Amino acid sequence: MKIKAVLLVILMGLNTFLIAQEKYKITINLNEVVDDKVMVTCTLPKVTQDEIEFRIPKIVPGTYSIYDFGRFFSDFRAFNKIGEELETELLTDNRILIKNSTELSSVSYWIEDTFDSDKDNFIFEPAGTNIEEGKNFVLNTFGFVGYLQDMKDYIFEVQVDYPNGMYGASALEKVSINDSSDVFLAANYFDLADGPIMYAVPDTTTFEVGGAQILISIYSPNKVLDPVFVKEQIEPTLKAQYQYLGELPVDRYAFIIYLFDSNPLSGKLGALEHSYSSFFSLPEINPFRLGQVIRDVAAHEFFHILTPLNIHSEEIGDFDFINPRMSKHLWMYEGVTEYASGLAQVKYGEMSMADYLDVILGKITQSRDKFDDSLPFTEMSLHCLDRTKSEYGNVYQKGALIGLALDIRLRELSSGEYGIQDLMRDLAGKYGKAQSFKDEELFDVIASLTFPEIRTFFANYVEGTSPLPYTDILDKVGIRFEPERTESELSLGHISFSVNDIDNRLAIQSVEYMNAFGHQMGYQKGDIIYKFDDVEIDIENYEEEFEAFTGRHQVGDEILAVVLRVNEKGKLKKVKLKAEAIAVDKTTEATLVPIEDPSESQIALRKAWINK
Repeated sequence: MKIKAVLLVILMGLNTFLIAQEKYKITINLNEVVDDKVMVTCTLPKVTQDEIEFRIPKIVPGTYSIYDFGRFFSDFRAFNKIGEELETELLTDNRILIKNSTELSSVSYWIEDTFDSDKDNFIFEPAGTNIEEGKNFVLNTFGFVGYLQDMKDYIFEVQVDYPNGMYGASALEKVSINDSSDVFLAANYFDLADGPIMYAVPDTTTFEVGGAQILISIYSPNKVLDPVFVKEQIEPTLKAQYQYLGELPVDRYAFIIYLFDSNPLSGKLGALEHSYSSFFSLPEINPFRLGQVIRDVAAHEFFHILTPLNIHSEEIGDFDFINPRMSKHLWMYEGVTEYASGLAQVKYGEMSMADYLDVILGKITQSRDKFDDSLPFTEMSLHCLDRTKSEYGNVYQKGALIGLALDIRLRELSSGEYGIQDLMRDLAGKYGKAQSFKDEELFDVIASLTFPEIRTFFANYVEGTSPLPYTDILDKVGIRFEPERTESELSLGHISFSVNDIDNRLAIQSVEYMNAFGHQMGYQKGDIIYKFDDVEIDIENYEEEFEAFTGRHQVGDEILAVVLRVNEKGKLKKVKLKAEAIAVDKTTEATLVPIEDPSESQIALRKAWINK
């Protein structure tokens, strides 16, 4: 009996501790909108120092852009317990110094939204905020709530008072719900900032994948998109990703979709990933076109439940919202995520191999044509906020291709038994949500988990300047890659033809883009090709003769042709044309196709890679 009594006392004491635990208690009042602003009040944890900064994020995870959210806070005031105002000083857009802070009890301020702001440096809407009285409120929480310096790890309890008839869609934990307010709970500021909320008249649906509850919530001013339709688009992809992962590391996930009926200020469309949700900003267009966009974007964003949620460096695990440190591993956070989103679909039947090869070829072409292929990817990652900012888009191109090359190399070294999905699963098991890796150690850790040769792969293609050897990589899985090439060949003059209805001969339809050879020949619009190279030309033989022309002649040869041309009397007359043959550059597009007769080892490795 004494033991039971002691246990009861301990439990009562623990419960008292939890109730009394210091935390942030925030109230966001959506019922009172003044000049497109709402008020936020916040009761704060106890402060033991004389001065302290109240901070608002300069940047948030996943954006890789400086946005200075403090620009949208106004009329900031700090108070002691009896309601007396304390002195404050604005240090920067995102830092407010509070004096005599040992007396600090609460703060209040007004928030202006970003969706229709007249401020410059437009914020990409999935990272922004919206205040549309009576219609819609987008609460990316980092745009509404700040924190005290060095006090991000306290519990945040957020009460949102909202208009009757609205619903708050979020993956954040709701600990209290009624018809006029919700209370959300987050273990720390990072978790709070990781949870967007959208209030609107409910337009939602839910379903389950792999034991996780999936929420779809849509705001569409003209009701062009139905959540059940969106479910039909993304559910097969999520099921393929569940097969790919084996199990889902989350028990809930929210797809929150805001549709614009006008052009957004940023001029962009897309989504921002979070650990348990993603927020979409898209135009109100044909729902079938929207379905494809949402399916493609959701495939990528949903995979962020693996990284950075369960695999991340210290730069992300202890994210500095004011002076951020960038990680050098964007190849993994964004690149491998993008690669896995396509791999899961082709491997588990949601995409054909031909379509998947088109995706890969597009990424190879985009990476080479639009970005610096010699820039080390680790360097691009570390400096993506400043000097390599223009190269950031390559994370979705070359970053994904690094994932592909790493996957095939792992499969090769393991005789098909181990690939990138196994590697990511092992890394998630080693670290998880609560433990960060050291940025400079990840490559060595991966090599120790897999093969020593993988360290050389990273040194050459991720840390180094060597281009990925696509031809060699893809040959291992029986795929032939022919890069784009430019060759010199004899020209016919770069003229366009139509068919003459009377005698099936070719008539020159346009000379607008005619080259030097065509000008020397003297072609005119309307000319009918009668003879070329002393051979009569018609619809039956022109392809064969024009192709043979390039093999019969060399640069400088005299080329003869006869055309039928209308004279001043309106009659067709034969006109002889001649010029010296010239060569022009012709570009052949890159191709990516299965090898016709692959070896047994190529077939086996391809099967292990994409199950085809």
